[in-house]
Amino acid sequence: MSEMTAPILQDKSIAIVGGGPAGLTLARLLQMQGARVSVYERDASRDVRGQGGSLDMHEDSGQFALARAGLWDRFKAIARPEGQRTAIYDRHGALRAEFTDRDEEQSRPEIDRRDLRDLLLDSLVPGTVLWDRELHAVERSENGRWRLLFAKGDSAEADLLFGCDGGWSKIRSLRSDLQPIYSGVTFVQTWIEEAQMRHPELAALVGHGNIMALGENRGLMAQRNGNGDIRVYVALRLPEHWARTRPYGWTDSEAVRADLLRPFDGWAETILALLRHSDPIFQPWPLYHIAPRQTWRNVAGVTLLGDAAHIMPPFTGRGANLAMLDAVELADRLTASGLADVDTAIADYETSMLKRMEMAIQETLEAQDRLIAENAPEPILALIRRHMD
Repeated sequence: MSEMTAPILQDKSIAIVGGGPAGLTLARLLQMQGARVSVYERDASRDVRGQGGSLDMHEDSGQFALARAGLWDRFKAIARPEGQRTAIYDRHGALRAEFTDRDEEQSRPEIDRRDLRDLLLDSLVPGTVLWDRELHAVERSENGRWRLLFAKGDSAEADLLFGCDGGWSKIRSLRSDLQPIYSGVTFVQTWIEEAQMRHPELAALVGHGNIMALGENRGLMAQRNGNGDIRVYVALRLPEHWARTRPYGWTDSEAVRADLLRPFDGWAETILALLRHSDPIFQPWPLYHIAPRQTWRNVAGVTLLGDAAHIMPPFTGRGANLAMLDAVELADRLTASGLADVDTAIADYETSMLKRMEMAIQETLEAQDRLIAENAPEPILALIRRHMD
């Protein structure tokens, strides 16, 4: 750990709840300034579950945060610039647009979520992350500190509490009564392992990046991961609790597959092959967002980052990037010279973050409406043409 260089954090203990991109980036940045940080993560260990698909790291947020964290060279060694390719198809299987890293003003190399998490975890002081700590409740102790009560009965205390615990955050209720709002779209995730060997035609279709086939208020999207697997996402406009009402209970994989194929009747077989040949595992993922404009209660010594502060659908690819930018902005405020106290620093961070995220959430919802539209892909193609003019 570095020598303490942040006066307002002197003698302060910090609890970060949640070991995702926001929490781990914040822990790294604060430890670089000598702060005493503990990260409480509900996963039983770093390898207990998969971390999902791939992320594109944006220059002005995710890449910026990794550079500030001193991890730029290690990131470049494992990032995949070729993953920046995106192809857009219509339901007839016609290629309507294609972009690579050479077509964009900024680089957005891909990195698998697991690789990003490992990169951040390995940068922390050993013992920083306490695993198997599912948060049950939070309260103020008699001495004014935060007491964290965990599901298995243990507890911890800290002077400062930073909630990075996802869209259904337990920390959020300390600052706001807002709850996530269903976006109207549900994803169902599946995948194709060893795609190059088992289905070379699908590996060629997806290439090294991403494809999306759009139309009739639905979509089939696929993403190549660093290990060669293909993540497949079925996107449908459905009632919020649709997944709970299915008669098969998600245990009969072929019944699930047949149910998912039904809305795509008449679509090109080249596209449907992604779903026909996926592995027999399906995971429903209803998409939520928080209200774009938020006002939080004033509560000393606690704030929110990432999805806990601003959950939104993934259609602009900015969620993890902006979560990491939250970490940079909060760390900068907490370690800046000239600020009177921690709560002034937190308030300054929140003013900037909430203003930034109001626009980002709205843009994401607009992107969803362009992509999952009756006449898709025409709305997103029209936007692309306007940007190119």
